[in-house]
Amino acid sequence: MKPSTVAIDGPAASGKSTVGEALARWLGYLYFDTGVMYRAVTWAALERSIPIGDEAAVTQLAEQLRIDVTPPTVDDSRQYTILADGVDVTWAIRTPDVDANVSPVSAYPGVRRALVAQQRRVAVRGWVVMVGRDIGTVVLPDADLKIYLDASVEERARRRCWEMRARGEEADYELVLALMRRRDEIDSHRTDSPLRVAEDAVVVDTTELSVEEVLAEVKRLVENGE
Repeated sequence: MKPSTVAIDGPAASGKSTVGEALARWLGYLYFDTGVMYRAVTWAALERSIPIGDEAAVTQLAEQLRIDVTPPTVDDSRQYTILADGVDVTWAIRTPDVDANVSPVSAYPGVRRALVAQQRRVAVRGWVVMVGRDIGTVVLPDADLKIYLDASVEERARRRCWEMRARGEEADYELVLALMRRRDEIDSHRTDSPLRVAEDAVVVDTTELSVEEVLAEVKRLVENGE
């Protein structure tokens, strides 16, 4: 019997989004990348000139901002459409400014509580592949299958640069690498819901693997009920 809920965690650019979306499509499940919610809050704070360091103001924003995730509404290689108070921010939340500020925002306990509650409401319907950094440890601790994707920080920085250039954006590898290291440090050492491997998660190192190879391994885990 295939798992009703699949939790996929891991650091930035480890392959979570690509693999999670492909797995959900293969299973016929809902694909939900929870990181988009934190990015949407970060984008909204920057747009509204709310200081990222003002925890109370950012938390209030997270509690009030309406974030919707839908199937793609534009044929531009997006995996889904993200709306923040009705504004399409699918690509806007992937800019370097958001990259540089999303970790502090996602570390605020009030922000996490506001968004985790929404994530759980989505998950209770089942038949979902949920991707993030604390799905198997916090959001869905009872998920039927937990997978942790990892890769070297250098490889993850290369992947992020490729993504940016594919969208026509300039990408400085050393800058992206520095931001990636900073984000890893914040994510793994934050007090509330730090990035870590769940005790019952299966770890897959994607550094030397192609997307197809990673997907094949994840499909094997699903089929074997591991």
